[in-house]
Amino acid sequence: MSAVPESDSKRSTVNRLSAENVTLAYDRRVIAEQLSVEIPDNSFTVIVGPNACGKSTLLRALSRMLRPSEGRVLLDGQAIGSMPAKKVARTLGLLPQSSVAPDGITVADLVGRGRYPHQGLLRQWSAQDERVVRESMRQTGVAELADRYVDELSGGQRQRVWIAMALAQQTPLLLLDEPTTYLDIQHQIDVLDLCAELHETQGRTLVAVLHDLNHAARYATHLIALRGGEVIAEGAPNDIVTAELVEAVFGLRCQVIADPETGTPLVVPAARRARVTAAS
Repeated sequence: MSAVPESDSKRSTVNRLSAENVTLAYDRRVIAEQLSVEIPDNSFTVIVGPNACGKSTLLRALSRMLRPSEGRVLLDGQAIGSMPAKKVARTLGLLPQSSVAPDGITVADLVGRGRYPHQGLLRQWSAQDERVVRESMRQTGVAELADRYVDELSGGQRQRVWIAMALAQQTPLLLLDEPTTYLDIQHQIDVLDLCAELHETQGRTLVAVLHDLNHAARYATHLIALRGGEVIAEGAPNDIVTAELVEAVFGLRCQVIADPETGTPLVVPAARRARVTAAS
C-alpha cells in the first residue's frame, strides 16, 4: 500500500481531530455532557471503559455519524459537520461496530467501495485503485476470498473484509469500533498487529474502541478511560493503568503487573474468592 498522502491543508501544531465540550445524546437520552477529548496526531489511541459508558458514542461523534447537541468536533481546525462529505471521507475512515453488506456483493467489490472518496468526474477507477484494493485484502488475509460473496462468509471473515475496505480508503485517520469483534484470539492479535503496523510504518493516526483492557494496554500509545460519559484518565498506558484506575473505571479488584512479553501493564483480576470475601 502506498504512503498516506498529506492533508490538502497546511498542517498546524493543533492535533487534527478533537471534540470540544460536546454533549452527546440519542433522542433525549444524554450519554455524555461537556466532554472534551483531543486525539494526538500519529498515535494509536484506544478508548476503554465499561459497557454503556459512551465509548462507541464518542467514536460516532468523532466520525460525524452523530451530531453533538452541544459543542463541536473539529477536523483539521474545521467543524466536521460543516465539511463536504467527500473531503471528510478522504481524511477520516470508519469501521463501525455493525456493518451490513448489500446482498450479492463479492469481497473484492465491497473492498473496492473504500476507493469511492477518491473517485470523481475526472478520476475514475485506476490501476492504483486496483493495487490498493489487492494490498488491503492481502494485509487482512482475505485475498483468497476475493470472488466469494460476503454473505457466505463467517463472522470473522466478514470482519476482516470490512477492515480491508477501511484500509482501502487510505485515510490518514482511521477509526475502528471494536475491530476484534467475532474474531478468535489468533485473528484478534493479527488485526491489532496490523493496526500497530499502520501506525508505526505509515504514520496513520488510529482511534479504536476495545473491550479487552490488556489488548488496549499492549497496543495503545495513548489511552482514554471513560466512565459515565466522562474522561477518568488519559495518557500512555504505562503512566495511567493502575489497580486503582481499573477499580474506579470498571469496579474490578485486580493487580497490575508488567506484561512479560512487552512490559506494558497487565491486569490480573482478583480471584473469585477474594472478590467475594471483599464484598461481604
